Amino acid sequence: MRTENRKHARFTSRLRCWCEAENITLYARVANLSEGGLFLQTNTPLAQGRRTLLKLAGGTAREVMAEATVVWRRPQREQLGPPGMGLKFEGLDAGALTLLQRIISEEQRGFALGT
Repeated sequence: MRTENRKHARFTSRLRCWCEAENITLYARVANLSEGGLFLQTNTPLAQGRRTLLKLAGGTAREVMAEATVVWRRPQREQLGPPGMGLKFEGLDAGALTLLQRIISEEQRGFALGT
């Protein structure tokens, strides 16, 4: 049983995100998003502890670029959910955090309106 370590509320997302690490680039669906990180749905999750660069954009908000670390991974579809990886944002500056909060807000409004 996994211990819940999240400090920020997660919100369902329909966004897609670029994830770059060394010689690997993924473009994948963001299943959920928070101010602390995201779950990136992919059949090829990176190794736990791997550092990445994420590029995330949504709605009217500009693109957010952030460094992140893979904190957990699910390589195959399990009863617990789809394959992918949990990424924790590292050192977001105030501007990036503000843009991320705007993206989260727009995502919440979109789901509330059913779009």
